[in-house]
Amino acid sequence: MVYSILKKYGIRGGSLDQHFLVNEPILDSIAEAADLQIDDVVLEIGGGIGNLTERLVSRAGRVIVIERDSRLVAVLQDRFHNVSNIDIIEGDAMKVELPTFNKVVANLPYSISSPITFRLLNHGFEKGILMYQYEFARRMVEAPGSKNYGRLSVDTQYFADVRLLRKISPSAFTPAPKVWSAVVEVVPRPPAFEVKNEQLFFRVVEAAFGQRRKKMKNALTKCNPPLAD
Repeated sequence: MVYSILKKYGIRGGSLDQHFLVNEPILDSIAEAADLQIDDVVLEIGGGIGNLTERLVSRAGRVIVIERDSRLVAVLQDRFHNVSNIDIIEGDAMKVELPTFNKVVANLPYSISSPITFRLLNHGFEKGILMYQYEFARRMVEAPGSKNYGRLSVDTQYFADVRLLRKISPSAFTPAPKVWSAVVEVVPRPPAFEVKNEQLFFRVVEAAFGQRRKKMKNALTKCNPPLAD
């Protein structure tokens, strides 16, 4: 099915982080993990050729797709021209005004994984099922004290509960990326602890994990302005 769509529209991936997920059972599992209901408004970033989109529109009340490649926007518009519960926005998800939504389901462009994740978290939603490069996803969900626990772990877990749902082989995509991928469940919540000055908190985290081999006092002096005497 997915390969026939690619052939029909003459679409090839490889640019703009375009690696199309073609494994249909995995596509089904991503849509199912979102637990979509008729009153859900879902945001999908990077709709591609609509292989995940078609699963979302059949489950949710409304689907809003942001796609920056005009060729793929044309494919989405053609494929879903008779579908009433979809809005297609052409643009960069880091620049366009984000709409109101309560769930987000997306195979995110890996080159903007961090900034788009925190843009979404700052915007607010109830639940996200998001695909990342595996190494990035693993750092997101690491527990304190583990080898890969770091700035990304602290920053993400400050805003949300995160859980790695599954690891995905490059063979599930066309063209196959050079890295493994992973699907992560992100459920925003209030911070688990009180922070009086968030800007200062994140600067301290950045300084601490940016200078792993230095003593904390020495790491903090590298802040601008310094955080330690």
